[in-house]
Amino acid sequence: MVVHHQPSSRELLHGHHGQETRLAAPHSYAPDPAGPAARGTSAPGAPEAGPEPDRRAPDDPQFMAQLRGENAAVRELLLALSVGFTLPGPLPAELERKVGSGDVESLDSLVAKAEESGLLLPDGTVVGTAQHALLTLTPTPRIHALQRELVGCFAAERRPLGDFARELARSGLADHRVAAELERAGNKALEHDPGLAAQLFDEALLAGADDLATAARRAHAASATGDLDTADRIIDGLLVCPEPPDLRLAVDVSAAVWAQRGMLGRSADVYTWLGAAKVGPSAPAAAVAMIGCGNRAGAESMFPSGSAPASPTLLAVAQAQAAKGVLESLSGDPHQGLPMLIHASDMLNASGASVPMPDTPGALAALVALHSGEPHLAETIVRAAVAAGQGGDAAKPRLFLLQAWSAMQQDKPEDARLAINEASKANHWPLVPRDEFLCSALEVGLARRSGEVHDLVLAWERAREAMLHTSVDLYNLLPWGELMITAARLRETRRVSHYLDEAWKLLHDLGDPPLWAVPLHWAGVQAALLNESPADLAPHATALARASDHSHLAWVLAAAGKAWVSVMAANFAASDVEAAARGLNAVGMPWEGARLAGHAAARADERKDMIRLLSCARDLHPQGSSAGTGSGPAEPRSVPAAESSNSVPPDAGSGLSEREKEVARLVLEGKTYREIGEAIYISPRTAEHHIARMRRRLGAENRSDLLVRLRLALGSENPQRE
Repeated sequence: MVVHHQPSSRELLHGHHGQETRLAAPHSYAPDPAGPAARGTSAPGAPEAGPEPDRRAPDDPQFMAQLRGENAAVRELLLALSVGFTLPGPLPAELERKVGSGDVESLDSLVAKAEESGLLLPDGTVVGTAQHALLTLTPTPRIHALQRELVGCFAAERRPLGDFARELARSGLADHRVAAELERAGNKALEHDPGLAAQLFDEALLAGADDLATAARRAHAASATGDLDTADRIIDGLLVCPEPPDLRLAVDVSAAVWAQRGMLGRSADVYTWLGAAKVGPSAPAAAVAMIGCGNRAGAESMFPSGSAPASPTLLAVAQAQAAKGVLESLSGDPHQGLPMLIHASDMLNASGASVPMPDTPGALAALVALHSGEPHLAETIVRAAVAAGQGGDAAKPRLFLLQAWSAMQQDKPEDARLAINEASKANHWPLVPRDEFLCSALEVGLARRSGEVHDLVLAWERAREAMLHTSVDLYNLLPWGELMITAARLRETRRVSHYLDEAWKLLHDLGDPPLWAVPLHWAGVQAALLNESPADLAPHATALARASDHSHLAWVLAAAGKAWVSVMAANFAASDVEAAARGLNAVGMPWEGARLAGHAAARADERKDMIRLLSCARDLHPQGSSAGTGSGPAEPRSVPAAESSNSVPPDAGSGLSEREKEVARLVLEGKTYREIGEAIYISPRTAEHHIARMRRRLGAENRSDLLVRLRLALGSENPQRE
């Protein structure tokens, strides 16, 4: 058996194995480590101590008597080692002078006595209880004097303090050398580990760093971890100074915080205040903010067409590409915008940097993909960004929520809810207003697609509150479109009308860019159909038709809108409706396609058309559970669960009473509970009970499904709805 030799304190004193022994190498910086005093070890980098021979408490009277009984030189040696000096030295100058002049015993003798007393371990570290007692009982000025001398020893050998600097700062030592090292470490960690950077900057302040000089970097670290309030307080204190240091970084942080608060216009204002002459490498971020609030001219003044990146680094190129991609998305033919944004996202993923910006390239690329009718691509983009930690902890919730939106649009509600859950626990802060608004709109969209009216009303109430804490910008038009449809469904359009006015004005100020305008026009079509308002429908239909020349998505949505109008008028060709429904599926809207086909099936005159449309709906939405209840284009579910492509639901007419058949005919005429009650002299509540009983008896999952099954059940008695 091989026995590894552990050097004793005296071997350390003379240089173990003939090697020169110097100050131990410090540990690298790590988040919030316990310092040597807390761990019961001496200097950073010292070997792990063996079992302590003395377990007595530091305030044990016998132990304290033993400690006081040691001669002054031994106590002085033990104190030096407790502070962080190591054998064989250098040791404190006063102790070395005494040993060198012969005023005290030799260092060998002092070490031997300390070991014999059981207060010094063989590896040269002081027993934990003795170390604690010495550091507690020695006056603080004496401790700090020894610590400064130790820092001087490290400086003389040009060695970094490492984690020892953090312990010194937390112990209350004010020393410019410690503060400077902690600042340098914070700067190094800032882009890749802002949480660690925040700790290091705070400790630098404890060690005497300049509060104003570090303000912008401390705010950056706070905002990157999601602590917006702390970042705001620091920045507010900095920007009121006559000549604030790190001004450009401070403006970047302020703009990023405003954007997360859902007030992108304020982000643009901050860059306007800074001015084009001082914006420098932040020009791409300024352009993204200004475009987002409708100020295209301001964006182009900050970041003129053809601008080169500030440097050839991954980070600078990613930022420049992001701004160019957003600018390109405003053109009449925006197809080059998405590849640029994907490249920007990939480069930022590769850089691993976390810098303040109004929105990440990954989020912008996902938004452009969603607006282009490519939700699967959007989901791929955000998954890659999340895996790479793009934008740090502060950006995670938004990326997860955009992943959820992509899943919802692809008719994957379970995946959407999982992503929402990930967003809520991405960091330990509540969702910022921008993300809370997006999340509330997602909940509305999922509830609308599930057909649960109660859930929809609850989600709408949450969204109403969230919209009060945010403002309209180019990058949140998708949620506003969803809320426009739901407001029409719930007859609450007045709640969102002024926000929608702002959205249309913003698009007008940007030249009505098709890529960004088309989905909102589609939402306008659906809302107009729900409100049964041809006057409201016309401008949206015209806009979609006009954009069809350059946008395939607009062409598909224009055809779908035309199909909806024909279905609502009960004057449609099944083949046209099916083509429109499958077109919606092709642009990442399977639920919308199934909804259109299912609603048309409920109004088809011919049995073969009904079967054809039901088959189409089931192809697009196999689970048959993705739409709302009630009439109108946004509500009916698409597919009866028992339907197949070449069969129909079993005839259930024999299962209905005569009264139920009466109610069924009135339901198929589109009567309300009140109108049914007036027609056959029953209360509205009784009419509701009859309909609920028929729904259960026929196995219908929702209103649209019920309409189809009632028509089949009544057969030739079924009246046509006008």
